[in-house]
Amino acid sequence: MKIGILTLGCPKNVADMENFKGILVRRGHQIVNDALIADLIVIDTCGFIEEAKKESIEEILNFCSLKEKNPALKIIATGCLVQRYFNDLKAEIPELDGLIGVTSPMKLADLLERGTFFYFKQPVGVYDYIARESSSTYAYVKIGDGCDRNCAFCSIPSFKGRSKSRKMEDIVSEVQDLISSGTKEIILVSQDNTQYGKDFYGKQALPDLLEKLDDLKDGFWLRVMYLHPDHLSEEIIDAMASAKNVVKYFDIPVQSGSNKILKAMGRSKNREELVALFEKIRAKIPDAVLRTTIMIGFPGETLETFRETLNFIKEIRFNKLGGFVYSPEEGTPAHGEKITISKEKAQEFLEELLDEQDRISHEINQRFLKRKLKVLIEEKSGDFLIGRSWHFSPEIDGNVYIKGECRPGEFVEALITEVYENDLEGIVNEYT
Repeated sequence: MKIGILTLGCPKNVADMENFKGILVRRGHQIVNDALIADLIVIDTCGFIEEAKKESIEEILNFCSLKEKNPALKIIATGCLVQRYFNDLKAEIPELDGLIGVTSPMKLADLLERGTFFYFKQPVGVYDYIARESSSTYAYVKIGDGCDRNCAFCSIPSFKGRSKSRKMEDIVSEVQDLISSGTKEIILVSQDNTQYGKDFYGKQALPDLLEKLDDLKDGFWLRVMYLHPDHLSEEIIDAMASAKNVVKYFDIPVQSGSNKILKAMGRSKNREELVALFEKIRAKIPDAVLRTTIMIGFPGETLETFRETLNFIKEIRFNKLGGFVYSPEEGTPAHGEKITISKEKAQEFLEELLDEQDRISHEINQRFLKRKLKVLIEEKSGDFLIGRSWHFSPEIDGNVYIKGECRPGEFVEALITEVYENDLEGIVNEYT
């Protein structure tokens, strides 16, 4: 079959679909980018918050409209939105030729080959490694899925199920294949990487996994995302600090800096404990990059709680920060709670927060001026090479724009000549 694939949502979906593509290619199918020549389009959906759900629906309808030009085309939606709203989607979008919930890449391939286009079972988020496709300088590798936390705002446990880890040897095999094929950066993802291994090994096994991956080869970057602040242990911090290939980048989504809101969200650590956590990381690793995520507008939010969060980010001085406005989600503990500020006011607060973070990021970036950084080149655009130093995670952080000659996929040493809120600019110094 000629199969097109659209991946929406988080990097965990990207990891799933790269494995799915590898299985299809191994079985003799052709991956195509043109829906007009495809036999089938698979859309991997997101069902986390309202904006993500809207995007998934819009893309489904857009692809269904292409049947006018390609009447034989079949559209299959899969993933989180389907797991969450299977019956609703089946009733409301009859143009869809199939709906398959959260399942493994192998099972998804089996179902499509059998012509079983409607499938809804308990979610299966982890899988044995078989094959995968990756043509990028970096690759997301999923080490687990699901979540055992009970954050009041989060719908993920309802459609992903409880936390489940992949086998360590499976992950090691996948990473080994990727770096052997030239991938320069491996990014470990799951709903919460601090949970890794508790089901298989009875403990937080992320330190053991990092040690095994660190021994595979010198010279590649290993990045760890999604570290829940309530469960980020000293052992994990120490493991990240000591591993030679692990970049010292801590992605720790706190969601709020107000004790009132943190408690309402069901988070364990209060503001003071969070401050102590970040101080501990910076004491151990002075040049560590701290990244967080903030939610604005959770029930109970007021001008006062927002100011507490704003002051919190001023105190910590995160290197990177992402933010979003609260979306009430059915099935979550907070659903039905009184919304205390409008969506418009929440957006105003968020923009003020992000403006302050831009100021902080620009100040922090000043330390790179006239310094040499190792940069992974990813593409060329016009007069510039575009890449990243280890301080920048792909897709969510900034870039380093460099003038000079180099091939994409190579590391270079760059002399930084300009700094901005999110990006850096420089010139090629030499290959590394």
